[in-house]
Amino acid sequence: MSLWQKTSCVCCAQNCGLEVMVEGNRIVKVRPDKQNVRSEGYCCRKGLEIAHYQHHEDRLKRPIKRIGAEFKEISWDQALDEIATKLKSTVATHGPRSLAYMGGGGQGCHFEAAFGVRLLRGLGSRYHYSALAQELTGYFWVNGRGLGRQYFGTLPDHRGTDMLLAVGWNGWMSHQIPQARRHLKKISEDPDKLLVVIDPRRSETALKADMHFAIRPGTDALLLRAIISIILQAGWQKTDYIAKHVSGFESIKSWFLEFDPRPAIALCELDYDRVYELCRLLVIRNWSCHSDLGILMGRHSTVSSYLELILLAICGRIGIEGGNFVPGYLMPIGAHSDERDPRTWRTCTTNFPAIMGTFPPNVMPEEILSDTEDRLRAVLVSGSNPLRSYADTTMYEQSFKELDLLVVVDVAFTETARLAHYILPARSAYEKWDGTFFAWNYPEIFFQMRRPVVEPEGECLEEGEILTRLADRLGLLPEIPQYLTDAALGDRFSFGMRLLEFAQIEPRAMKFMPFILGKTLGKSLGSMSLAALWGILQAPPKSFRENAARVGFNSGPAMGEDIFKAIVDHSEGVWIGKCDTSNPWAELRTDDKRVNVLIPELEEAVRGLNVQTEEADLLMNPEYPFVLAAGRHMDYNANTIMRDPAWNEGKAQTCTIMMHPENANSLGLINGQMVRVTTEAGSEDVELEITDTVRQGQVIMPHGFGLVHAGQKHGANVNRLTKNTNRDPFAGTPLHRFVPCNVKPV
Repeated sequence: MSLWQKTSCVCCAQNCGLEVMVEGNRIVKVRPDKQNVRSEGYCCRKGLEIAHYQHHEDRLKRPIKRIGAEFKEISWDQALDEIATKLKSTVATHGPRSLAYMGGGGQGCHFEAAFGVRLLRGLGSRYHYSALAQELTGYFWVNGRGLGRQYFGTLPDHRGTDMLLAVGWNGWMSHQIPQARRHLKKISEDPDKLLVVIDPRRSETALKADMHFAIRPGTDALLLRAIISIILQAGWQKTDYIAKHVSGFESIKSWFLEFDPRPAIALCELDYDRVYELCRLLVIRNWSCHSDLGILMGRHSTVSSYLELILLAICGRIGIEGGNFVPGYLMPIGAHSDERDPRTWRTCTTNFPAIMGTFPPNVMPEEILSDTEDRLRAVLVSGSNPLRSYADTTMYEQSFKELDLLVVVDVAFTETARLAHYILPARSAYEKWDGTFFAWNYPEIFFQMRRPVVEPEGECLEEGEILTRLADRLGLLPEIPQYLTDAALGDRFSFGMRLLEFAQIEPRAMKFMPFILGKTLGKSLGSMSLAALWGILQAPPKSFRENAARVGFNSGPAMGEDIFKAIVDHSEGVWIGKCDTSNPWAELRTDDKRVNVLIPELEEAVRGLNVQTEEADLLMNPEYPFVLAAGRHMDYNANTIMRDPAWNEGKAQTCTIMMHPENANSLGLINGQMVRVTTEAGSEDVELEITDTVRQGQVIMPHGFGLVHAGQKHGANVNRLTKNTNRDPFAGTPLHRFVPCNVKPV
């Protein structure tokens, strides 16, 4: 008899709770999990289609070696022995800077990163490239200065707010908050609340808004400077709040008092009186803010995030009910890596520092194709598909072909895997224990350890086990005494005591703890990821222990074990902590426990935001008269995780380029015809969708298409059109929302 099993979606960072029915080792039915305390029976169609992620023709089942143009299945021992030999040779010959790891677990499987990063560090390198640096590092860098840690961010109190300001965020499609559509619908239908959207496009969220500002593409930062200027010139800032909770205000005030907002707003192609009214609402309403890729991947990306922080601070919206809060967490999704610290590495050729401990994928091709001795020569890619996920597919293809060693660990035979020297098959998200550290909730802290619901096919292994076996062959790990292995078979308290004894006599133990836990406790638990979770819970930060006590966990030495049991026993997920709502500033790590709004490195960039420079920079080259927004969230794309196009079977226009009717008429184009989109980076043919929901002069394409499944390409690869050098100067994030392009009939 088939039973419903609890799990979660891995298609986006919300990881909504699901229940699946399995027959014959196949997922045959999926439904939302009403018992999941975070999603409460909410999910979108992507989650309901996860069977297509799990079951498709591109699944990898055994290790593969590329020999010339051919691929040959080999044993695990041969694969790992040869990879270890080549890695040791590369690092010995060219130094540790010749090696990079690209991974982190994506949207659903974060435990792999604990093993991947330590393997990388064990070989002496710090070059960790991840998807976080594709979107969020400018935002993280600003948080590091403003809030004290780069892994801090603020979340809108969507339950308590009376006005939600969405800047470049189409939450109806991209989600990014729990139960996004429920909350957006509730706010938009409440006569006492306002939904305000700043977005060039009349998006699905904008259609539900009380106020929509159809801003000119690329002018978000200029508008934010104008808004702050109106507020400060009118003297509307929250003086008492600033005096108590903000540092550096007097130093930045002149940047806005001397600025004329009227011509700036005109250049943004918005009505001054409407913007002025928005400013008035920003100082009288109990509002919160949610920004997204519209500015995080737009012109002046890092500066926009900085101006957003300033706006929240001067309006007194951080740490205030209905405003924005710093959430608690079990484990941050990255490390604080201040570039002013001499220990923080920079890329050799492009000179970008690590932010949140990771480097921007945009620069990797240049780091490989460099002619320096310590250029990147070996790359380990885990759970990532850079040839479809990152900017400039052509440059990635060229650079990856120049690598001495490319190893891909994945569940599918991806476009990137086709260029690899070795391909190692990983268990899918539904064949193993795994979870995420997305802590985007307030005040509660949620965690769900997803358990296996189907048996792995072939010889697939957990990423943690793959990387542990590789670390062993590299000679990185200390010898584990038999008493520790034996102790792992008994009670975990006794094991913990013996582990502590071992760590005191073995200097390498803490450095390689995930591997040691995997080889000992992982054997008895049946999962290295599960063992790593247990390890994390034995020594959490003090702030988490306090948060956990607020939801009833005993604060004594058994707290970690109690939380571990609760997580394992509650397959639907569980609240494991709650922030101190009486002191929401407690999480800040700035020296003075205040929001620091002075970031000297960005003063010149903010002052340089003016009508004259922006007007010149926004002039379009006649060769590329349109602005392409490269990336569109919708119900029919899920990054590159859904490889089988059957999940969209019967859906019309799943991969199109959207264009305004007047632009289409001027070019003699009709709806549904194939057009060729050309940019500095390359060309792609895609179906045209004519709609008045986009602005004139702007065209929009979705991401996550152009995948080759069963030998056929489906849809257009928008990253073929994005140049890797079109990036933010501070953080290296790609400017996907402002790509000059041309559109012509095929």
